[in-house]
Amino acid sequence: MDSTLLASLEVDLGERSYPIHIGQRLIDDGGLIRPFIPSSQVMIVTNETVGPLYLERLRAALSGLQVEAVVLPDGEQYKTLEILNRIFDALLEKRFDRGCTLVALGGGVVGDMTGFAAACYQRGVNFIQVPTTLLSQVDSSVGGKTGVNHPLGKNMIGAFYQPKAVIIDIDTLNTLPDRELSAGLAEVIKYGLINDPEFFAWLERNMEALRRREPEALAHAIERSCADKAAIVAEDEREAGRRALLNLGHTFGHAIETGMGYGQWLHGEAVGAGMCMAARFSRRLGWMGGDEVERVERLVAAAGLPTAPPRLGAERFEALMAVDKKVQGGRLRLVLLHGIGKAEVTADFPTDTLHQFLQETTM
Repeated sequence: MDSTLLASLEVDLGERSYPIHIGQRLIDDGGLIRPFIPSSQVMIVTNETVGPLYLERLRAALSGLQVEAVVLPDGEQYKTLEILNRIFDALLEKRFDRGCTLVALGGGVVGDMTGFAAACYQRGVNFIQVPTTLLSQVDSSVGGKTGVNHPLGKNMIGAFYQPKAVIIDIDTLNTLPDRELSAGLAEVIKYGLINDPEFFAWLERNMEALRRREPEALAHAIERSCADKAAIVAEDEREAGRRALLNLGHTFGHAIETGMGYGQWLHGEAVGAGMCMAARFSRRLGWMGGDEVERVERLVAAAGLPTAPPRLGAERFEALMAVDKKVQGGRLRLVLLHGIGKAEVTADFPTDTLHQFLQETTM
């Protein structure tokens, strides 16, 4: 069957702008992918789960080129400098030069690591994102954040490095486990909460269709999410201001992921609980009404996500939150809500109020 292009949009970054193509069977469309590959050398980076499903199809779409592959272990716990080195080993063993292209075929871990490797190899080579999970399609593949985790903090080692293109084949979601699909829906919900209340209301009406993987609903949710993110990235590529809004739920969520051990909670699961925590803390500060907090909790639950954090304890939780990229001058900044679609990055909250809130919710 032929590929079907359902939507295209652009991340506007001047001479580093790039397209996001959304459709069906796009992995097989060499004509769509090849314009972003300047030389014959292509290194596909994938993992042990995605590789058996899609690697040979992508390789066939790029026939005639020197296509090599490196297959990484699957899981957040492998998002490390040690595993990253396997990509460099493969590039050097095959004598790839500065004109080569790395292709990330997989979820957010594969995309983040491939992008970081591309940023570092010979001080920067081309790369293309081919995300295969909902979370990576709507979030991590767009915007140029790359990196790896450290035992003391998530995504603390990395670089801003933009891809040449993002190719989103929604058919890959057909092989995604239900838990992973729900994890991706957390990031979709996030866009509605940050600045798109109409999209939030659409999600309330269409969450069942998304969980049934109806193509039209998925394509709309992915396009709307990517458009919302692209607009913010174009305005603030390196997170000097507005882009930090995209971290709604993430400071709480990263504390959960690190505290539980990478891979125990999926990133989207931690973000789902983290968004509910952000909404509840916003209500504690008098910023948000109880009815809206309940809408957030209902939608997160409807997506199949947890709405409460694990019992890590307030002191442990606070210590983990302190290792966060949004800490400035020793002050923790959080993304909080004045209502659905009205987010703000702020350090203007009493620390004792946060401590009391964490004692009530994480003990």
